[in-house]
Amino acid sequence: MNITDHLSELRKRVIWTFVFFAAFFIAGFFYVDQIQYFFIKDLPFELNMTSPGEIIWIIFTFATLVAVVGTLPILSLQLWLFIKPALTPRERKASLSYIPAIFVLFLGGLTFGYLVFVQLILPFLLSLNNGMFNEIYTVERYFRFLFRVTIPFAVLFEIPVIVMFLTSLGIVNPVLLVKIRKYAYFVLVIIGTIISPPDFILQLVVAVPLIILYEISIVLSRMVYRKKLEKHREFMESDIEE
Repeated sequence: MNITDHLSELRKRVIWTFVFFAAFFIAGFFYVDQIQYFFIKDLPFELNMTSPGEIIWIIFTFATLVAVVGTLPILSLQLWLFIKPALTPRERKASLSYIPAIFVLFLGGLTFGYLVFVQLILPFLLSLNNGMFNEIYTVERYFRFLFRVTIPFAVLFEIPVIVMFLTSLGIVNPVLLVKIRKYAYFVLVIIGTIISPPDFILQLVVAVPLIILYEISIVLSRMVYRKKLEKHREFMESDIEE
């Protein structure tokens, strides 16, 4: 394929992704009430609005969240279809398995981030007031803070899949990942500090799962790298025999 054909194929994939995003975005409007109820049903306080625009903001935010989650596997599939012609049959089969993994890990990250927020971060922050001040929580500020905690987890939970993909491309390998392990730990601890309150225990609770994810990524990278070496060895042996 020449450059024009590549651009035409890319445009086709982008259009399909946008169509599904728009469809999920519209569908999200029909479930806004249920989503809002899920998030606020167990709150120990009431949420208030300070302007009419906040209700519009929350409706569009939830619809966008539904669209992002629903479109993620579609986007992954379109990317796979775009690079499919350049892959061998074995690579196509292996890379296709990344698509459900990306979706499951993203949902897992959202769920884990939400549980950390509800069970640890929110109770800790509420305990700091100790009845000294009147508490007024607005819809926009609460959900902005909630998404600031949960969305990073959803993205960081994709680390194993990203590492496997980069290993298959030869960009990283398990030796490199082990070599930079201490620097990766430092970065993950900083991220955990940013998305959690200034409490050592909570920061540790947030950082430890991220470090475990990195260690899992190293294990998965070893598996992909080992298969890649075996494939290369088979190719060299067959080439020598010829």
